[in-house]
Amino acid sequence: MGKETASKINKSRAIRRLVIWYKRNSAVTSIVDTAANSAVTASNMAGNVVSGAGSVVSTASNVASNVAGNVAGNVVSSAESVVNTASSVVSNASSIAKNTLQPLVFDPLKRLQNNDNNLDKVEDSQSNRIWIAVDGMGGDYAPGPILEGCLEAISRFPINIKFVGKTEKVKNAAEKIGLVGLLEKEIENNRLELIDSGDPIGMNEEATAVRKRKNASINVAMDLVRNNKAQAVYSAGNSGAMMASAIFRIGRLKGIDRPAIGALFPTRDQTRPVLVLDVGANTDCKPSYLHQFALLGNIYAKDVLQVKNPRIGLLNIGEEECKGNELSLKTFELLSTEKSFDFGGNCEGRDVLSGTFDVVVCDGFTGNILLKFLESVGGVLLDILRSELPRGRRGKVGSAFLKSNLLRIKKRLDHAEHGGALLLGVNGICVIGHGSSKSLSVVSALRLAHSAVNHNVMENLNQLQKLQVLNS
Repeated sequence: MGKETASKINKSRAIRRLVIWYKRNSAVTSIVDTAANSAVTASNMAGNVVSGAGSVVSTASNVASNVAGNVAGNVVSSAESVVNTASSVVSNASSIAKNTLQPLVFDPLKRLQNNDNNLDKVEDSQSNRIWIAVDGMGGDYAPGPILEGCLEAISRFPINIKFVGKTEKVKNAAEKIGLVGLLEKEIENNRLELIDSGDPIGMNEEATAVRKRKNASINVAMDLVRNNKAQAVYSAGNSGAMMASAIFRIGRLKGIDRPAIGALFPTRDQTRPVLVLDVGANTDCKPSYLHQFALLGNIYAKDVLQVKNPRIGLLNIGEEECKGNELSLKTFELLSTEKSFDFGGNCEGRDVLSGTFDVVVCDGFTGNILLKFLESVGGVLLDILRSELPRGRRGKVGSAFLKSNLLRIKKRLDHAEHGGALLLGVNGICVIGHGSSKSLSVVSALRLAHSAVNHNVMENLNQLQKLQVLNS
């Protein structure tokens, strides 16, 4: 009964808006027509005035010298031509204005005809919003930019946020950056909830500190996932602490010895990034760990990246199977005999961004160096392009033409556009952000978390325990 009442109220509001829309557009159309008619009349009057001036000048030319008269006649003739051109331009503007306004008048009617379907979609979208727990105190610039990114993400994606942090600090930060009104509005709309916690685990602290400080912000956020009050968790704080908290509180997937951090790198094909893992969770690895990373990455690429048959590569110093250290050689043997995914062989450093592979596995030490190196490439490349552009007027004109292209290049290489990396191998969706994350990075990371939840990644990851290789 309540749903029907809400539907009737929304219909009546839509009808009122439609009436207002018609009145406004009718008034605008009338104004444009009046302006056009006035302009045409004015042009005719101007033509008459110029014509009169022409006759006067013509008479004067008879009295004056023939040379002066001819010059004056040419000037008047040119003036008449200009006025006639202006008249035709005004007439064309009138017709363009009518043609532009006409379709706008009828658009609301078409939308109103599908009003019932739209109302149902709105109600469904509200019920389909997912809850994400955010460690609001984690990161170099927290909590201000983290909160700003969360509020932006709420407006862009079907998500709700449980923002974990020291409440007073969060409110003070919101006041400093002018987000108090928006914060209160989202809290009132039940799309954001502030949850009090203790201090975060510092970047320079040991990961095991999460065991002693149960009230740390990352622990409180992780508990929300464990208690099914949130479907994913995000933190830009200490990545080691986040992995430790995830292991202690929500546990590892069965058969997975070590979770891995998977980061998306851009490739030549901007629609098909490559997943590299591990990029920092495990500095010392065994061949079995890298084998498990490949299994995790294969499922992620299928579910989230929507790659039908992901090609797996092993990061190495050469393409030949005999190349590399002992870890690489033994891992190659394991991966080449695995039948559950497509192993494409060794992947050299130059092939990571080529698009040849969809997933690249390596130990966390190598992967983290690769990640940090790539993060610097975008800024350095743009600096080189700026320095090579010509100086002076030519440079300014050239920069104006290239500005949109340069911005697209920066967007493709900027790590903030990718935002976060998934912690794969734990029994929940965890997204790790860069320590220097600001609002754009937070938005991108929350988009990644939503995508992982939306594609049921955890259901397929839990199927890994059925593989014989993980049970042996």
